[in-house]
Amino acid sequence: MNPLQERFNNQVYKIEVSDIRKFDERVSPIEGMLKLTLGAPDFNTPDHIKEAAIEAINNNESHYTGMAGDIQLRMAASEFLKKKYSLSYDPTNEILVTIGATEAISASLLAILNPGDKILVPSPIFPGYEPLITLSQATPIFIDTSVNGFVLTPQMIEDAMTEYGSSVKAIILNYPNNPTGVTYTREEIKALAVVLKRHGLFVISDEIYSELTYDNEHVSIAEYLREQTILINGLSKSHAMTGWRIGFIFAPKELTAQIIKVHQYLVTCATSISQKAALAALTVGIDDALPMKKEYQKRRDYLFEELIQLGFEVARPNGAFYLFAKIPKEYNQNSMKFCVDLAEKNKLALIPGSAFGDAGEGYIRLSYAASMENLVEAVERLKSYIVSHTKTV
Repeated sequence: MNPLQERFNNQVYKIEVSDIRKFDERVSPIEGMLKLTLGAPDFNTPDHIKEAAIEAINNNESHYTGMAGDIQLRMAASEFLKKKYSLSYDPTNEILVTIGATEAISASLLAILNPGDKILVPSPIFPGYEPLITLSQATPIFIDTSVNGFVLTPQMIEDAMTEYGSSVKAIILNYPNNPTGVTYTREEIKALAVVLKRHGLFVISDEIYSELTYDNEHVSIAEYLREQTILINGLSKSHAMTGWRIGFIFAPKELTAQIIKVHQYLVTCATSISQKAALAALTVGIDDALPMKKEYQKRRDYLFEELIQLGFEVARPNGAFYLFAKIPKEYNQNSMKFCVDLAEKNKLALIPGSAFGDAGEGYIRLSYAASMENLVEAVERLKSYIVSHTKTV
């Protein structure tokens, strides 16, 4: 062992590579594997966005932008939020352009957390938050939402505050949620805002799937709790731009002034070419998500009905492109073992619920960011697995 290996930051030893990535890499080499694993849109970036990037390259717009990002892009982001969600942010000092939502989350958490702080994390939830909290030497307090159909309630927050008190500094919200696809109604958001305002918590609200809601319009908690909210969004899901790495932080200027310091030293600024592409996405392509959303909804409805018929319990998702299904009780309830067995026997890869925290154990996540053809084939493989299991019991 290299002796330097033992001299890293102690916090690094407390985190691991995401179980989502590890599982995906484990099953990918299996020949003929059909994967409904990663949360990446199967659509291509719209042509007009690609053309804007090509034009930027040809115009040699390949230099640094300001730390906060291109002002034209920030102005477009401000108008986008105003039109879509009735939110108002000053592009000069309340908006930061980031390297995807991931960097936005990193900069925000590093800016607000001190060693010893606690942060509420409704679970199950995307596994990218916990390692960043750990690196900040803070402690995540997980709130199990599975008992309420994966919907966080004001009482759950009150119970956590009663137990942990003033050491709790913040809460993370992620909705529409990854992995469940569950989102919140306006009434639910208003109720959460009341209790969060009373306790004065920072609210890091990751709303990256806001353009992909199916049965109700998306409501940002920033509408009711602007002064405490660090709103995170981006273009990866809405415009099929995962590889372009453009995200945004929207926050009151007093908060933005501190977060930009962390952002600067993490990345300097977002890539200039991607920012020009993003400008086209938010202006000419302001409604680019609509045709994708229509197709996702068809896929959701198909997959939801098929899973129900196979005996899975599914919280009906109202957003994103995931289904979170409870493994029927007659099967192995260890979600990792279930998914490995399914992958090895029927060449179908789904993500174990345990990858999203203890509250996800006993569930599987299916991504329907895949063609209908692949979803139909996936259902056939899952049916075959179910039938073969039935014959052996």
